[in-house]
Amino acid sequence: MSENKLMKGKAVADHITEDIIKQVEELNKDGIFPKLAMVRVGNDESDLSYQRGATNRFKKCGIETTVVELPSDITQDEYIQAIERLNKDESIHGILCFRPLPKHIDEDVVKYHIDERKDVDCFSPMNLVKVVSNDKKGFAPCTPMGVIEILDYYEIDLVGKNVVVLGRSLVVGKPLSMLLLNRNATVTICHSKTSNLKEVAKKADILISCMGVGNMINRDYIGDNAIVVDVGINFDEYGNMCGDVDTENVLDKVSMITPVPGGVGSVTTSVLARHVLKACNQINELK
Repeated sequence: MSENKLMKGKAVADHITEDIIKQVEELNKDGIFPKLAMVRVGNDESDLSYQRGATNRFKKCGIETTVVELPSDITQDEYIQAIERLNKDESIHGILCFRPLPKHIDEDVVKYHIDERKDVDCFSPMNLVKVVSNDKKGFAPCTPMGVIEILDYYEIDLVGKNVVVLGRSLVVGKPLSMLLLNRNATVTICHSKTSNLKEVAKKADILISCMGVGNMINRDYIGDNAIVVDVGINFDEYGNMCGDVDTENVLDKVSMITPVPGGVGSVTTSVLARHVLKACNQINELK
């Protein structure tokens, strides 16, 4: 695989971490200690994996973490009470709710109870509104923000570029499209009902896939020298992690591409740490 075409996430994550470490050290001198609370229901393996990754990254950054472990049969009211306790806890600056929640807990109810100032992964509708309106005080979801961080790190100019986003979820596709628009890109959002999907995708200067279908995107979807960002996390029939993009199939056509694993996913915990730092600064009315 041509290494010089790969936009690897580790370098981006390390760059963000170095910046956070310096800022946290300055806050500590003033007796301020940024802290994240992770709220987990049950013991889903993907939640536990992300929890471990976030805990390790935050330790490097010097940011404290705590985990609120809740039983899988917790009631909706009890879950809301747990969130509201964290809202009131002045030692907590960021709250991360692991999702999806169990089916008996209605996310459309719960999301209105999290303090938007501490909502570091855009669970609250108020933060989604801030993303749309380009309010810098808001918190975009960490994965879309990770895409922006990668494009920035590799000095990819978005102004006027034709960017095609494959996927329209509230978690990635829609907020990512807003972040791109805020950077003056020309954005087309595609989804499973889009006609002539291949033709639309091929016109992209930058193609970003968050469809969640393993190896769906091959060279038929990609124009010559396009930049490709693969947000997909899937597993093939052998249990190997893969993205939405068949990287080997498209490598000779693209100018740059993010690998899976080792791309966008490896940046998200660093973005989360930056959001907790930002929340801490805003709650303490610091610049």
